[in-house]
This record gives sequence, structure tokens and C-alpha cells, in this order.
Amino acid sequence: MLLKDIRDYQILFLGLFLVLGIGTRDWTLRPELIGVAIATSLATQLILSLVTCTERLALSEVERSRSIGHWSLVNDKGQSPNFRSALITSLGLSLLLRADHWTTMAIAAVLAIASKFIFQVGDKHFFNPANFGIISALILTPDAWVSPGQWGEEWWYGLLFLGTGGMILQRIGRWDTTAAFLGSYSLLEAIRNFWLGWTWDVYWHRLMSGSLLLFALFMITDPRSIPNSRIGRIVWAVCIAGLTFILRNYFFVSTAVFWALFALAPLSILLDVFWLAPRFTWQEKDEEAGVELLTPNS
Repeated sequence: MLLKDIRDYQILFLGLFLVLGIGTRDWTLRPELIGVAIATSLATQLILSLVTCTERLALSEVERSRSIGHWSLVNDKGQSPNFRSALITSLGLSLLLRADHWTTMAIAAVLAIASKFIFQVGDKHFFNPANFGIISALILTPDAWVSPGQWGEEWWYGLLFLGTGGMILQRIGRWDTTAAFLGSYSLLEAIRNFWLGWTWDVYWHRLMSGSLLLFALFMITDPRSIPNSRIGRIVWAVCIAGLTFILRNYFFVSTAVFWALFALAPLSILLDVFWLAPRFTWQEKDEEAGVELLTPNS
């Protein structure tokens, strides 16, 4: 039986990855931190949805009078609180972010969800929420870290990520972003490897990373925060690949992909100005797939 929303598959797959990571990779991840990430993300989504709905109702006396007896969490576009997105964000934080104290995870979750409401241009947020939460925790707290090599280099993890990520990307039509990022980054690493005269097993060692595939398939492809046009997405992904390459090889930043995405996130707004295209909506994608919607688009 098909799930009702494309995001339901993403929630299912991210949850599966979390179980696999704990069960097969012996992650030292405390269950209470996962609970904190999920609870905080959902609570923050609810609270900020209430705040924004209240602000809209308070715009004018006329609008307020028309809304008497009809107040709800559904906004003026027919959208209800995006709890699916909040849950996806919390699972992303649980998969990638590590911390010693629950307060660090809570801070990351609050800022991740808040970034969607604060950093908007034309009703579109441009920071990936999970990425924003991760970078915020790394900057603001003393006990947060990310372990890019936590998945090791076993081939079957790569197949699993490609299969599940490919299914989602086929539905939302964002394969171009992943292909541009992985293609550009692989080419840059190949040129460097050839220039230094290293054997090609070093090259494959640098590319066969589960965390890199997770980033390329599930984070950089977030359709609500990346450029709307195909050419814009390709240019954007190539820029992120280039900055990742520089940070990793010349500044030796192990978490280069996350910093590159964070630094270049605002570029998506500029690219939307250069190349106009319709903004992505989950509702349209579900209707194209012939799936009945239970929740409006985020």
C-alpha cells in the first residue's frame, strides 16, 4: 500500500538508517537525545505555527473580525503545520549530530525549525533546517560534533542509500542536484588524485563514504530550500562541490560538506532571480503521482 505523502517515505527511510546505524555501526547514541530532537522539533514547529497564525490574524481589525469563530492552525494558503518536515529534520539531526548534553540537541532542534520561519525571501526559506541546526550547534555549544566517517565504507550501505534516495528523488524530480554535486566533486577529487600521483584506491577511499551519500541524496536535495530552476540547481550544486573540495583539501575541514551548504544557502535566492521557475510544492508532486493528500503542502 502506498504511503499518502512522499515525505512519509523519507521519514521511513531515515528512521531505518537510524536503526541500522545504532544496530550495525555501534554508534554511541543515547536514545534520550533522539527523543529530545524529535520532541523539540515538533514542539517548536507547533509553537511557531501558532505565532505566525496569530500574527496574520492581528494584521487589521477587519481581518480579525472576519476570523472570529474560524481561527485555526491552517493559514491563509490552506496549509497546516508541517509536522512531517519537523520530523524529517529531527531524524536528520539524530543521524548526523552528536552531543554530550541534551540541551545541545534541543538548541540545534529549536534553531533548525526556527530557521524556516526566520530566514525567508518571498515565502521561501533558503537554509536547510537540519544543516542550519548542525552548524548552529557547532558554533554555539562546546560539546557538539559531527562524525563524517560514522558509516564506514561498506558497499552495501551505499547501495541502500542510493536505492532509497533514488526512489524519493525520482518522485520529486531532483536527481539533477545530486548528479551535479557528486559529479563535480568526484571530478575534482580525480584531478587532484592524478596530479599528486596517488593510486586510485585512495580516490575511492575518499568517495566511498556513507555520510557523503546521505548528504548528496537527502540533504542537498531538499526541494523547498534549493533553487527552483534546473539550471539554478546545477550551478548551485557545482558551487557547493567546489567549496567542499577546497575546505576539505586545503583547510582540512572534516565536515566540509555541511559548512559549504550553510555558506552557499543564500545563493539559491540569487539564482532564483536569474532563472525564474515555479516554486516546488509537495501538493503538486503528490497530485502528479495520483496520491490523495491528507496534509497540504509545506
